[in-house]
Amino acid sequence: MTTYMNFIDNEWSAAYDGRTVEVLDPSTGEVFAHIARSGGSEIGRAVQAARHAFEGDWGNMAPAARSRLLLRIAQALLDHVDELAALEQRDTGKPTRQARADALAVARYFEFYGGAVDKIHGQTIPYPQEFTVLTLREPHGVTGHIVPWNYPLQIFGRSVAAALAAGNACVVKPAEDACLSLLRVAGIMAEAGLPPGALNIVTGLGNEAGAALAAHPGIDHISFTGSPQTGQAVQQAAAANFVPVTLELGGKSPQLVFSDADIEAALPVLLNAIIQNAGQTCSAGSRVLVQRAIYSDVVGRLAEHFKASRTGAAADDPDCGPLINARQLGRVQAYLQDADASGISVAARGQLDSNAPAGGFYQVPVLLSDVPAEHRLAQEEIFGPVLCAIPFDTEEEALRIANGTPYGLVAGVWTQDGGRQFRMARKLRAGQVFINNYGAAGGVELPFGGSGQSGYGREKGFEALYGFTRLKTVALRHG
Repeated sequence: MTTYMNFIDNEWSAAYDGRTVEVLDPSTGEVFAHIARSGGSEIGRAVQAARHAFEGDWGNMAPAARSRLLLRIAQALLDHVDELAALEQRDTGKPTRQARADALAVARYFEFYGGAVDKIHGQTIPYPQEFTVLTLREPHGVTGHIVPWNYPLQIFGRSVAAALAAGNACVVKPAEDACLSLLRVAGIMAEAGLPPGALNIVTGLGNEAGAALAAHPGIDHISFTGSPQTGQAVQQAAAANFVPVTLELGGKSPQLVFSDADIEAALPVLLNAIIQNAGQTCSAGSRVLVQRAIYSDVVGRLAEHFKASRTGAAADDPDCGPLINARQLGRVQAYLQDADASGISVAARGQLDSNAPAGGFYQVPVLLSDVPAEHRLAQEEIFGPVLCAIPFDTEEEALRIANGTPYGLVAGVWTQDGGRQFRMARKLRAGQVFINNYGAAGGVELPFGGSGQSGYGREKGFEALYGFTRLKTVALRHG
């Protein structure tokens, strides 16, 4: 059985004390590998390596050369798409096509940011004539990245590629539940010519290696994706060192379906937005708000889509794969038990493949109807394939319900009314609003982030580059 090691200073190393963590296949529940169980010592060595790289070859590399290197890495990742997808599939339980999409996405992030390296510009500022005033965008230095288990490749790409493009050196702590694809990416990047120390990956438990990274005084910026509760802990640890933090946390994202919507176009999107990655997506469309005039029709037709959905082992490429682990399965099932105890109707359930392994962490998609907007099922992030259907009458009521949770990450609007489209887009509390679509194919160019318990700061697009730099003003008085 393979034991995967840390990647520090372009070398592979075990935890100092030799401890490991088991890696489970979510489709079977069986152990198939181990990772190093690291802590503060390994994090300290990784930060030191990153600092040396930032102050040395990597930090002094010309932007054009850094651009060419990141583009070379992008091509190398494309050359290994099948290998990376296979690792992601087994480690996370993603169906084949979803795992492959994530492997393609990480290459696209390096391609996008590789092309952006030499386009990170400052400004000149109009000022009295005896001054010339300009701004410079400079890298923070050593950036820390805490990557969750639901989208390891994608979230690594969107944060690490942007940080490297800006000239930072990176220390990454991936989730213990799913990190094998990232360790392989690190090896590919080194083979493509990334200098030692520019990227370091330290595996282990969140309350050991993750906590050590968040609190390390040698870190200049932290990017965290995960739960609001852990996000608070990361903020508190970083605050002791006055370190800025970018947080991408949870969501309870609504899709608003008005009576003039193209229902045929909306139905498959509504389904996919909640069953993709078994609902383990911060931006999952976990609430569908439907205008009352078409509510019964939409819920009935959506129920048929749910009933036809297939849940099974990742390698069989079903519509919905397993949840990540037994703990997450128990969490989702507890919410469904609460729905039953509260008398909330189940409009439909998906199908579990007859050949799904008995030990896998399977939860079929569930559509709940007439969920009260204030009920915890409509307020809290379930992080599973559970969709809450809620009726509304007016635009004002739809906005009140949509904005009535602690989150503000993503929203979808389905209507043919152009005025309504813009009214909703302006008034919805969300970092991204999609009109007559949901997700826009996940474009790396589109700034992403939220407000409230969904976090703050922006990833993806050029906004991420601004977040991974600090602004310096230079005022020259020349008379």
